[in-house]
Amino acid sequence: MRFDPVRLELIKNAIGSVVDEMTLTVVRIAYSSIMRDTMDLSSAFCDRDGRMIAQGLSLPLHLGSIPDAMDCVLDRWGGDIAPGDVIILNDPYHGGMHLPDIFMFKPVFVEDDLFGVTVLVAHHNDMGGRVPGSSAADSTEIYQEGIRIPVVKLYEKGEPNSTLFDLLQLNVRQPEVILGDVQAQYAACRTGERGMLELVERYGAAELYEAFDALLDYSERGARDIIAAIPDGVYRYTDHLDDDGINFGTPVPIAVAVHVDGDELTVDFDGSAAQVDGAINATLSFAKSAIYFAVRSIMVSDVPNNAGFFRPIHAKAALGTIVNPRPPGAVAARGVTGFRIIDALAGALAQAVPHLVRAPGEGGTTSYSIAGYDADGTYSQFREAVMGAWGAGHERDGIDGVANPAANISNAPIEVIENMAPIRVERYELVADSGGPGRWRGGLGVLRQLRYLGAGARLQLRSDRRDHPPFGISGGGAGRASDNIFFNGETWERLPTKFVQPIQPDQVICHTTAGGGGFGDPFDRPADLVLNDVCNGKVSIKAAAHDYGVAIAESDLILDDEATAALRRRPAP
Repeated sequence: MRFDPVRLELIKNAIGSVVDEMTLTVVRIAYSSIMRDTMDLSSAFCDRDGRMIAQGLSLPLHLGSIPDAMDCVLDRWGGDIAPGDVIILNDPYHGGMHLPDIFMFKPVFVEDDLFGVTVLVAHHNDMGGRVPGSSAADSTEIYQEGIRIPVVKLYEKGEPNSTLFDLLQLNVRQPEVILGDVQAQYAACRTGERGMLELVERYGAAELYEAFDALLDYSERGARDIIAAIPDGVYRYTDHLDDDGINFGTPVPIAVAVHVDGDELTVDFDGSAAQVDGAINATLSFAKSAIYFAVRSIMVSDVPNNAGFFRPIHAKAALGTIVNPRPPGAVAARGVTGFRIIDALAGALAQAVPHLVRAPGEGGTTSYSIAGYDADGTYSQFREAVMGAWGAGHERDGIDGVANPAANISNAPIEVIENMAPIRVERYELVADSGGPGRWRGGLGVLRQLRYLGAGARLQLRSDRRDHPPFGISGGGAGRASDNIFFNGETWERLPTKFVQPIQPDQVICHTTAGGGGFGDPFDRPADLVLNDVCNGKVSIKAAAHDYGVAIAESDLILDDEATAALRRRPAP
């Protein structure tokens, strides 16, 4: 290394602290629960050439989208950036992902020279459009999804763009919340600017420029090392989304071919679905982000999340496909497609390095919103994500009740939901027997049941993994499928995995996420671990016998040596 490794580590951690503080700034002052409690946001710092040097807390799936958005900013404004400028965008076809995600960029100047850019991308409660929340899976073109913001200046030389602020205020359903959250993003970018200028004072701009190059090279070496550890070859897998939110019952294939050649890796999406009618199309930048996460998830070493990591990783996808759509294709619910790309990559990589791969989790966090007007005309909206489970891996059970690792966000506490919206949370629990059986068991799915207490609203929900539950790896079983059931006031009915519909007072939505896939032969799971699962309510006595071949009597449900010794395992079929 050209750089003192100790000093480089200090600089790496210092930059990491700056971008983490940006995220925490939003969490402290944001108006919406989706930012404050769920933490659906990400921060980053890019150098003067637009290379991402560090990413902060929160969503790994934003990892690969920030560089593409940064490129669009430099293409549009690269020759006309001044101190005090702030640039934003949300248009998926001009650097964004979907309309609720607003990217904000604040250039950092040292004297009169551009030093770098602080970046904060955050999910907003609403961007207008036909459905509150602007994330409906049944939209068929982007024009239905809300206001599109091209690459424009929100502030120019410190002066706010009043026209853009007025346009935002007029086109969203909760302008005080949206504009408050935009200001939270602005405060975070200023926090990042201040932090980076403090580092310039400490180390000097010249040394930091050298450190940026060293950090990018360091991450590149880490990426190449893990790719080189994968045997050369082509590994293929096809997973499916249940449907596109329009054509119910018609599965949507996500096909990947992972080409490994030395320390270079290319993912080819040939065989994936053509661009679909519904809003689950994903931009290529988002698809690449899913690839970067999948490779990162099999790494043992801890290298920075920066643009150097991306150098040996490539993607190929034809224009007009679900992972590289043409405008005006709808993309609001593209998140579920990103999760399925990751799952398909897990299936492919498990053929080469199964000991490094986890089975798929719940299929991606479920997104829902309930929004409507009370009798006095007051508008209310609540939006959150329901967390699920991780799949199992080699020598590690799945984890219960946590966000998909590609999302890394949080559920909203029950008290917050009931305080902010006319909703009563009637059930919130782990679901027994939902984790895929295996030598290492998949994580349990989560059930969330909500009763609506307002005057009338629209319920939007995006989920998946009912018709195609999370698969197991190396002989592990699939997790239990997801479900949506709705109480209409008289009877319970089953709803699709993706829908928008009215909800009236005292009607109930009960959503269950899928369980994570298992890893390894279930009959190889030690009997004492099966007993422990039964005692903890994670596996029933019936499932212990059927899935694991362990016969447990009620009298056995005491965790001691005598009870464990009494367990009887029937032969594997």
